[in-house]
Amino acid sequence: MTIPVDKRYEFVLLFDVENGNPNGDPDAGNMPRLDAETNLGLVTDVCLKRKVRNYVSLVKTDEASKKPLPGHDIYVQEGAVLNNQHKLAYEKLGLVVPATVQDKKAKDDAEGKARAKAKELRGFMCQNFYDIRTFGAVMMTEVNCGQVRGPVQMGFARSIDPIVPQEVSITRMAVTNERDVDKERTMGRKHIVPYGLYRAEGYVSAPLAEQTGFSQDDLELFWQSLENMFEHDRSASRGKMATRKLIVFQHSTKLGNVHAHQLFDNVLVRRLDSTRPARAFSDYVVELKRDAIPATVTLTERM
Repeated sequence: MTIPVDKRYEFVLLFDVENGNPNGDPDAGNMPRLDAETNLGLVTDVCLKRKVRNYVSLVKTDEASKKPLPGHDIYVQEGAVLNNQHKLAYEKLGLVVPATVQDKKAKDDAEGKARAKAKELRGFMCQNFYDIRTFGAVMMTEVNCGQVRGPVQMGFARSIDPIVPQEVSITRMAVTNERDVDKERTMGRKHIVPYGLYRAEGYVSAPLAEQTGFSQDDLELFWQSLENMFEHDRSASRGKMATRKLIVFQHSTKLGNVHAHQLFDNVLVRRLDSTRPARAFSDYVVELKRDAIPATVTLTERM
């Protein structure tokens, strides 16, 4: 690991979707998520973090052993049993998991030793799991490893303009069950957004990075993840998705030089022609009010 991040950052991420569903809502038949009052499209922070995790797992896995490179295991992944992840920390520190002890005195003793090693347990989890070091985690389960506040936080992405989800009927020539073999075809439906440009905003805290060990190398990997995460997340349901712009604000100090919202207000996205529906990124223009950004903040357009 390198030296932890010692400057505050904010960032604006612009990404788009064409003929796809960027984030289905299971409570609404998997329709694209919507703000019910404005019809603006939504993509949750959890959805974006999942794509970052997947990208890190892809690029930080040893090709020969198929195991994560040191410090780049992923805590929240498909099929993972979180308690088993926690047990790795207990085993490393030579601790007994209190939940596995039947005798009350021995259990109390195990709990006392675990509390005394709480900082080391959290440290092990941060050191070994990239997503804990980055996003934090609540690990207060039966195998208690405490709670970690992550330095990187993101809000929901919101579309620049209202979206109009469409339901498209599809057919399949094959059938699932033998009893349906006489049917000509089976029917299905897909929900798509013809086009939507989404904006997400995020934050990187230097004081929290110091606590988790989130380093400059980790930060660079995070930027690369945001730039490339859609390139390795293709599916028929998601259509064509792409990161269009990543704008990063770097402060000159650990605590920052100006409020985050003041920086975000200097990134403007507007339609070139509001008389017709947007169908491509070229239908928009991104304006940066560079003159309004203090000299103590560095603006970088990574894409």
